[in-house]
Amino acid sequence: MRSQTTIFLLLFAATGMASAQQAEPRAADPAADRAAILGMLGEYDVDFAFDETVLLAPGYERAPAKRSGGSEVVILVEDSVAADGTPSRIVLQHILVDPKSGHVTKHWRQDWIYEAEERFEFSADQTWQVRVIPEEKTRGAWTQCVYEVSDAPRYCGTGRWNHRYGVATWTSDRSWRPLPRREYTKRSDYNALNVENRHTIVPGGWTHEQDNTKTLRAADGSTVRTIAREYGFNDYRKDSDVDFTPAHDYWKATAGYWGRVRQRWDSFLVEGHGLHMKTDVDGMALIMPLFTQAEEVQEGRDVPDSAIDAAFAEWVEPVPAGAVAATR
Repeated sequence: MRSQTTIFLLLFAATGMASAQQAEPRAADPAADRAAILGMLGEYDVDFAFDETVLLAPGYERAPAKRSGGSEVVILVEDSVAADGTPSRIVLQHILVDPKSGHVTKHWRQDWIYEAEERFEFSADQTWQVRVIPEEKTRGAWTQCVYEVSDAPRYCGTGRWNHRYGVATWTSDRSWRPLPRREYTKRSDYNALNVENRHTIVPGGWTHEQDNTKTLRAADGSTVRTIAREYGFNDYRKDSDVDFTPAHDYWKATAGYWGRVRQRWDSFLVEGHGLHMKTDVDGMALIMPLFTQAEEVQEGRDVPDSAIDAAFAEWVEPVPAGAVAATR
């Protein structure tokens, strides 16, 4: 007869094998993934909530919770497929509308790339470097890259969609991003966020969860100290009461202009090795001329390529080829 110890070891090994099998990622379903991403399109009431949770630095006091909201439409810019019919790239543009005045503000943009070979990463102050994504990480996965209101880079994350139980959820790996706009003028005790993101398609909308660690990084990218963990929850709920016509009109008038702006960014982030912005951390020195040019286009005036090039020449410069490395 086998001893109790032997039986225990056999059961332990069997449990371990079962856990390993359960941990293996399910086969990719890019068509279902695409449907989930496109499920973020539409007109929404949005609540933004950020709460510091775990305090990591000695003597640090929890910052007040942040609460804000708005009315936002998510518009499809691109929905590309590969030669074999597999989805390859989806681009979604967010635009804010003030319900009372109808004032429109171009907001953030999210690009989704299936099995991306590389992505940009926030590597140092005002610097983003293009890095190769290991094949085992990108296989069957989508890389989401998020951009500023000026289409300047912010961060990328890579992960797989999970469609279990009839709910579509995408979870990223951990990656770096600069300070959020809500903290630019209020915080100097940290200069980077280490983040994991989760997008979930829910009845009547979708959610964006953020697991943020506020971090002080040295010039070489090493961590000096961590300040606190923060939980972010952005809740997008379908809206039928707000008139989003001004946002749709704005995008119809300016989409071509912003396409030209994206081409300039792509020269650094797709064709090049990355970029360094010479603006202050808020980026306003470049945001203002680009927004002014977009307003001119909306009014029917011509903005030549040379005007866009002049703004970029003043505030954006490439990083050297030697900066390319495998993503961590």
